[in-house]
Amino acid sequence: MSFYTHKRIWKLLLLIGAITIGFFTLVYTDNLTKELKEEERKSVEIWIQAIKQITQSSAGEDELGLTLEVISQNTTIPIIIVEADTTINSHRNLRLPKDTTEQTLQHLLDKMMKNGEPLIIDLGGDEIQYLYYDDSVLIKKLEWFPIIQLSVVALFIFIAYIAFNGARKAEQDQVWVGMSKETAHQLGTPTSSLLGWVDLLKLKQENDEIAQELEKDVERLQVITDRFSKIGSKPELNEQPLILAIEEIIGYLKRRTAANIHIKINAGDIPYLMVNINKVLFQWVVENICKNAVDAMKGSGTIEISIANPNGHVNIDISDTGKGLARKQFKTIFKPGYTTKLRGWGLGLSLAKRIIEGYHGGKLFVKESEQGKGTTFRITLPKA
Repeated sequence: MSFYTHKRIWKLLLLIGAITIGFFTLVYTDNLTKELKEEERKSVEIWIQAIKQITQSSAGEDELGLTLEVISQNTTIPIIIVEADTTINSHRNLRLPKDTTEQTLQHLLDKMMKNGEPLIIDLGGDEIQYLYYDDSVLIKKLEWFPIIQLSVVALFIFIAYIAFNGARKAEQDQVWVGMSKETAHQLGTPTSSLLGWVDLLKLKQENDEIAQELEKDVERLQVITDRFSKIGSKPELNEQPLILAIEEIIGYLKRRTAANIHIKINAGDIPYLMVNINKVLFQWVVENICKNAVDAMKGSGTIEISIANPNGHVNIDISDTGKGLARKQFKTIFKPGYTTKLRGWGLGLSLAKRIIEGYHGGKLFVKESEQGKGTTFRITLPKA
């Protein structure tokens, strides 16, 4: 199982865990709210009994004191008492502005009436009043509590994720730079030595053909060394003819790929288009994408490089007739360590994306792909 498969599984498990916690938090809070609402209803019913006792004056002095205490203790539940014709008789525990009007009270009454049926206050002698009540502030806060809690947790996770990603990216950048500089350093010594041997072969005028081929490979090693040495420092961009830069690297690739691999360049009507690039790094990107295309085609197929110049920028589409990609791979293929090959570090496309987007201010992405038919990568660059 690959590293990214493990990573996706862990993300899925964390998401399921978060959803489970959120679900049980909401269920628990909902049940608690329902219990408190039931308790408040009972409190209101007791309050009604106390009102009836006071009205009917049937209680003794001790009982009357207890009844008054019951009435006075209701300081949280908003209540409106109305007559049979819905005329407001009295209200209690309403948060009202100083300039309260009958319209304001009527508006609050309408809201309470929508919440459910009223409680009936039978005062005797055919005198009946109706009591409407609303949830207390405590219950309303409790209803909002899980939403606020989950929002805070989600915000915390988001901030932590951004911070972690930033720290990880900075650490990855340091690793990239360190590895690149060390690679350039390690290649420098044997390359210099090989140059000496090539010069020696030329002086002896023996095996000229071998000396020429060795010189080409040494020059290639110097290009590779130059590429790695530029990672981590801001490369210099120069105005270059785009087609010539692409033709140069494609010419190198053609000599080193199978005869059944055909590479075509389609420049349309813009053969001398100029772009600001670092030639060494840009050619590295094109080479990397083309080599991946060769691997995907398994020794037989066509690579077509098409260049267009719409709306002030340059599009370079590199298409192959290989095995294609699943849509879920469109982004993960650029992540460090992701590879579909049995051998390899999965660093090539990640480096390519960094070079185009980090150094050239462009974009590199999978434009389209269909499994069994091929893939098209698009490089977008600002026009010079």
